Amino acid sequence: MEFLKKRLMSEEEKRNKRFGKKKNEEDKSGMKSAYAEMSFLEHMEELRWHIIRSALAIIVFAVAAFILKDFIFNTVILNPRTPDFWTNRMFAQLADAVGTDALRINQTPLELISIKIAGQFMTHIWVSIIAGFIIASPVVFYEFWRFIKPALYDNEKQHASGAVFFTSVLFLMGILFGYYLIVPLSIHFLGTYNVSGDVTNQINLKSYIGSVTSISLAAGVIFLIPIFSYFLSKVGLLTPQFMKTYRRHSYVVMLLLSAVITPPDIFSQIMVCFPLVFLYEIGIIISRRVVKKREKEMDEI
Repeated sequence: MEFLKKRLMSEEEKRNKRFGKKKNEEDKSGMKSAYAEMSFLEHMEELRWHIIRSALAIIVFAVAAFILKDFIFNTVILNPRTPDFWTNRMFAQLADAVGTDALRINQTPLELISIKIAGQFMTHIWVSIIAGFIIASPVVFYEFWRFIKPALYDNEKQHASGAVFFTSVLFLMGILFGYYLIVPLSIHFLGTYNVSGDVTNQINLKSYIGSVTSISLAAGVIFLIPIFSYFLSKVGLLTPQFMKTYRRHSYVVMLLLSAVITPPDIFSQIMVCFPLVFLYEIGIIISRRVVKKREKEMDEI
């Protein structure tokens, strides 16, 4: 609380010094200062237009994805379950090099079924919307950045100038990581798992696509750990000490996750777990730098 009070006091002093007047002072013409704060309704109106522009971008790309049905489904969505998928071929080559069949995954394609008359059509629409969001994600991040940018000082804008670029790159990298590595491993594990030989897996199309999209999007969000660390540390909700304290707990969760979805070998587990550990450590470094800078600013007040 003490930090927040000092922060607010320092912000008010900087604002008065920068503009030479208080934020609610009116100019000679009787109009409000250009630097006066917007009202709540004005903020909502501004946010509404950012949301509209983001939604329009998603709709445009969703329509394109809907038209490119063959590519989206046969080449992207359904491909990880086949032996010809890149990851499955790489694991097969690794199995040949090591001399074990335990590394071979998805050698028999899953048979998918649709149990509702409108199931495939609704799935087509839903997948198109998700694809539209993924492709339009840089635009969505940019609109969000434009909304919060006016609230930042010049030095804060300078330090966060690459926020949209790095957020977009990390998010898309996470989706690719999830799609090319975690998805085929998960399909192999969950698709071949059985509790009894008397039970036959008949995978619903909706269930399969839900697993592919949720895993890919979750990986995209996980890859934003450095971004979350920066902003949460900036507002004082996260500290490097907290992340260090729960480092072992985080590692255990990562190892358990990688052990569940990968074949029973240490190499596959490392491939899944190592990027997550690396991102967590990057998050600690970023949080440490932000906290040090904040403490330095506090000392100067």
